[in-house]
Amino acid sequence: MVSSRPRQAPGRRPATDLGAIERAAFRLFAVRGFEETTVDAIAEAAGIGRRTLFRYYPSKNDIPWGQFEAGLAHLRAFLRATPLDIPVHRAVHQAVLDFNHLDEAAIPQHRERMRLLLTTPALQAHSALKYAAWRAVIADYTAERYGLSPHDLLPRTVGHVSLGMALSAYEQWLDTEDASLPALLDAALAGLRHHLCEEPA
Repeated sequence: MVSSRPRQAPGRRPATDLGAIERAAFRLFAVRGFEETTVDAIAEAAGIGRRTLFRYYPSKNDIPWGQFEAGLAHLRAFLRATPLDIPVHRAVHQAVLDFNHLDEAAIPQHRERMRLLLTTPALQAHSALKYAAWRAVIADYTAERYGLSPHDLLPRTVGHVSLGMALSAYEQWLDTEDASLPALLDAALAGLRHHLCEEPA
């Protein structure tokens, strides 16, 4: 559930772009483990200072999430651009598939990223905040389409259910080396229609 769309902070030399920091961090995580890897070690491996690293990522816990905020902005824009004649379940379905679209070359790194996020106890509290932000985008869209508040039961439910479906697909993907993530997400999200009592589209 992490957008892999690349984004480089403006005004920085390529050696210290966001991707370079992530690659350095993941190399260290693989060798030392997440909890034993320090911010100083990541900064040194990326060839930058500690203060520079914190300009890119507020904390070590944010590094595995990559460009999550940019991904959320794209998710929100995708939903807003969806024609209103498309049922809500189909709009959310399509948006989640788009959010999780990967270039072929990015798949190995994404597997590593998601395995870290889903299996590292030290990241779970931070992940809960990220998941809440993701659900809020879905809930806001659902509420707008149905003329409800995002805090009403239906929008909340759609946010939770769609996230649960996506995470189930990711868990299956991580357990099956040759599985197709888009196919798993597509199959999992197909059930969203039943939660919204909408006709197939």
